[in-house]
Amino acid sequence: MDRLWPRGLSKEAAGVDEWAKAVAPSGELRKWFHGGGSVAEFRERYAVELRSQEAVAELSRLRCVAAAGPITLLTAVKEPEASHAGVLAALLADAPS
Repeated sequence: MDRLWPRGLSKEAAGVDEWAKAVAPSGELRKWFHGGGSVAEFRERYAVELRSQEAVAELSRLRCVAAAGPITLLTAVKEPEASHAGVLAALLADAPS
């Protein structure tokens, strides 16, 4: 779920099937947020980014995967509910069954 791979963890050791960078916040948004941006405004800006053609296509694909069975979202953030992780989890929880 993150655009940057976490330091100290190889992709082989993580054993992930996919890395959906298209739905991760942009580097600019991430830097803005870590520079003191508010959670509420971050969510608004992130929602705008998720309207890009690439993100919409990836969200649609991930919703189909989620509808077929459980998926696990991995992130390195310390507070998932106050980050993009919470936004994505909520969007994917609304996947059609």
